[in-house]
Amino acid sequence: CLYLGRRGTKRKAEEEKPSMEEKRDREGENGQQVYGRNAEEVKSALLAAIPGLTVVVNPEKPRRNSFEITLLDGETPLWTGIKKGPPRKLKFPQPDVVVAALQEALKAE
Repeated sequence: CLYLGRRGTKRKAEEEKPSMEEKRDREGENGQQVYGRNAEEVKSALLAAIPGLTVVVNPEKPRRNSFEITLLDGETPLWTGIKKGPPRKLKFPQPDVVVAALQEALKAE
């Protein structure tokens, strides 16, 4: 009897897979990095547009899986990604969109 193909590889692949807890930990770290990286991009764009601006990242604990930008003076929302996505990249704004929204909000005041 002769067996050809990938006999026995499935068992090896299952043994080498990371556990669900390890996957969840890695995904959590990557998710936090993505949100932090996008927050820094928006912050630097806002500071470039208006140099004297004070930008505060997460003054309160943020909602899970959300990305929102709010003007603290009047609690005016500039951008929210809560109802956007999947894919996750739709949850994050382009920095120029936020700068334009900030300029419009400041003109209205």
